[in-house]
Amino acid sequence: MCNGTLEARASEASKELKKLDTEEFTQFKAEFLLDTYSGLLTNQAMILAMNSSFVDPLLQFETQLKITELSFKSVLSMPNLDSVKEMGDSPEESENLENLYQNIFNIFEDTLLILVSKDFYKIQILKEMVIWMSQDNLYLQERAMIIITRVLIFASKRAKKYLSIDAPCLGLLTAELSLLCSHSDPSIAQEALAGMNYVLYIAMCQNPNTVKNRSTKLNDESSNPKMIMSDIELVTMVAQGDRNKIAQSVGQILLPHFLTDFVWTLLKKLSSQDTRTVVEAGNLLRLTLEYHAQKINKVSKILDDIYEQLSGNSDHIMKDVMLRIITLLTHTSPKKVIFQLMDFRVPVDNILLTMWQAVSADSTVAPQVLKTILSILKGKPGEMEETLIERRRFSLDATNMMPVAACQALCTFLPVASYSKVVAKLFPEFLMALMLQLFYCSQHLKDSEQDRPLYVRDALKALLNSSGLEEVDKALEKKNFWDQFSQVMDHQYGIQLIAKTLSECNFPQFPETLHYVYKVAVEGPRRSEDSIVTIIFFAELLNNFFKESLPEEFAVLFRNWINDSNSSVSKMSLQKIASMAPVFSEIESVCNLLLPVLDAFLSKEHTVIIRAMLTLRNILSKLDKTIYSTVCIRIASSYYPLMDHVNGGIQCMAIRHFGELILDMNQYNWRLNHIILGSLVPLILFLESKETRIVNACRYTLTICVTQLKWSTVYLLNEENYDFEAVVLSICNNLLFSYESYITDLISDTLGFLGSSRAFLKRGAVILVGYLGKSGAHLLLRDEIDIMIEVIERVTREEDPVIKLLAEKTRKLFKEIANKIASSTIKQTFRRWFKMVHTKRLKFIYNLAYTTAVAATTAALEEGNPEGLKEQSVKHSVMELSTKKPESLLKMKHLCFAPS
Repeated sequence: MCNGTLEARASEASKELKKLDTEEFTQFKAEFLLDTYSGLLTNQAMILAMNSSFVDPLLQFETQLKITELSFKSVLSMPNLDSVKEMGDSPEESENLENLYQNIFNIFEDTLLILVSKDFYKIQILKEMVIWMSQDNLYLQERAMIIITRVLIFASKRAKKYLSIDAPCLGLLTAELSLLCSHSDPSIAQEALAGMNYVLYIAMCQNPNTVKNRSTKLNDESSNPKMIMSDIELVTMVAQGDRNKIAQSVGQILLPHFLTDFVWTLLKKLSSQDTRTVVEAGNLLRLTLEYHAQKINKVSKILDDIYEQLSGNSDHIMKDVMLRIITLLTHTSPKKVIFQLMDFRVPVDNILLTMWQAVSADSTVAPQVLKTILSILKGKPGEMEETLIERRRFSLDATNMMPVAACQALCTFLPVASYSKVVAKLFPEFLMALMLQLFYCSQHLKDSEQDRPLYVRDALKALLNSSGLEEVDKALEKKNFWDQFSQVMDHQYGIQLIAKTLSECNFPQFPETLHYVYKVAVEGPRRSEDSIVTIIFFAELLNNFFKESLPEEFAVLFRNWINDSNSSVSKMSLQKIASMAPVFSEIESVCNLLLPVLDAFLSKEHTVIIRAMLTLRNILSKLDKTIYSTVCIRIASSYYPLMDHVNGGIQCMAIRHFGELILDMNQYNWRLNHIILGSLVPLILFLESKETRIVNACRYTLTICVTQLKWSTVYLLNEENYDFEAVVLSICNNLLFSYESYITDLISDTLGFLGSSRAFLKRGAVILVGYLGKSGAHLLLRDEIDIMIEVIERVTREEDPVIKLLAEKTRKLFKEIANKIASSTIKQTFRRWFKMVHTKRLKFIYNLAYTTAVAATTAALEEGNPEGLKEQSVKHSVMELSTKKPESLLKMKHLCFAPS
């Protein structure tokens, strides 16, 4: 009994304690609601105050968003309405708590309505609310959706009234709401569907192409929000909650940039930790793109994100969906997809290979894909982008490595049956593009880039095998061609070997390949490197298939290439013409081909001139003599400027080739005599050159010339008999008796060399002009003699004692000639006639060795060293004179040893 009483009392005490706790708890909850209410009013006041301020719009929005987030968390973290009602001890108290509770939500909702009414742009806050709501399941999610829907109803009415509104977040908001349409809570899903209706209606108001004529008007006073959409069939489909219809409606109504935002948001959701969200986002993505992939305008952004997600997790549960997205985007935007995939880093990784395979899954776009890759292959790897600002690249480097990636991509695409059928039609283009890449990869590769030629090799092998040219692949294998890609390969050799092997295997694509290469050559490649590759490959094809003659239109191309502004192109074309000389020499217009070759003699590039001379000799050696004779004068005159070229190699070659031309045309000597005579001055003067190769070339050619003219000067050109003054004297005597009419022209040519900076040229020119003046004295006018004297007088001021002494002798000679010239025309004519009848041979004027010794003596005496002169210079000169001109010995001795 006692025990029972104690237990009863304990039970009653326990109830009292619980009742006390409940009262305190209720009081605490009431205070919490009041705090929330007051805080909400404070936040509303700050938000609305900012609306009336002059704060920067962006800063204003960011601040209002932060305050709204604080209000959201405080409001939506409250207990539900039923819990609040239970807090009241009486119905009246419960009713008061309920009213306070509802007022809190009303204030929050009113704040949002005011923000949207003042600035429609702030509808973005609703998108943020959906995100906040999804972050914590303890929030009143259904209540949050009700608020969002009500604000959207208000916003849709404004969108109906004001068509020009700023709502950049429609795509993002639609994506967030679409994921909630499959929420496990039917009430939340229903509210999300309703919200989507109004978002799409707003989007429809901004897209006049979606619905041009709406038959019903919006009733601003309507209390039923569903009535606003009753006349829009597409939107009511969304309300049915069918995922397939959602995807269709979203794609139809949203403008492209909104739809892109929609897709982008769903794509980012694939990295969510919530599996349900990931699956739902993936399904919506796939369906949307199946219907409306063509409207997506930021393909590169989507592909970059897919790559990043797969790189972070290659076993992503939505991997198949992401790859399907790539396939769908490729179907509608193949060019955009390919360009973006080619812009990733090289070498490619397994993730990118997988993405390429997704591209190849759609066979309908194979032509567009391959043509896009082809355009990329025509680019130059390693080129710098013009400006970093203009770059829209995933890769971090500023160089263009897309062609290298394209080579790797071909190895993925070409084995696919649908692609191999297409590439058969594009074989010439791909072949030329890959050979261009071979050329680029052979030039200036860094150590870290030595594997790039291997990508070209693999692409070439794939092209050959997919085009039915396995035989060519095996033939190149036997020639060890493929193995050489791992080494530094000469690009010219590589291209030649490919062309030769194709020709040896009689590849069936020859007609279209030749046609394409010809077309490229005619249209003009974009870069000089393109021209070089075209020339090498084109020439090798012609060389293998045209053994006897060449069509005229092909010869025209080579003429144009010779005149190309790029010296590398000119050299390559000249080299190929030389290698095909037997073929080119047989074409009817061979003379037209020779003219640009001769024009190349005037190039500023020395290597071009040398290549042009060699090419000319190759053609002339195969040319018919009759045709040769018609152009020999033009060719010979082209050698004139090169006989005094600053480059010794060019000068030597020009002099020798001129002699060979004279030999070739020996049966047409009557045509060439004036050409030979016109070339005498440089041939004579450069006999005294300091370069042995030039001296030998001059002796070789001058021997041919005097033999052609039938002069007895040949023995003087032999090394053992050679004496410069004797050669000059012999030639001038022959001129005087055979071709005196050319003397004045030769004088003019010789005067030009008197201004040379090279001593041997100036010395030789003084001697030559003296003999020419002496032999042609009867042909010269007084004015001409005066000019010659004036030029010689400048030379007398030279520091070189030998040149100075020779010039003084020549001036004295010219003055004597001037004194003898008659003043009257009749006397002058009579004198010329008399000289022609009574021509006398010239004698030595200068005695060059003697003059040289005298000049050395004079210089030594002026320096005050006669003893040293006696022992060295003079004795040496006397000994030299004793072997050649004994009659001058006494004079020399007397001058040298006379008292000073």
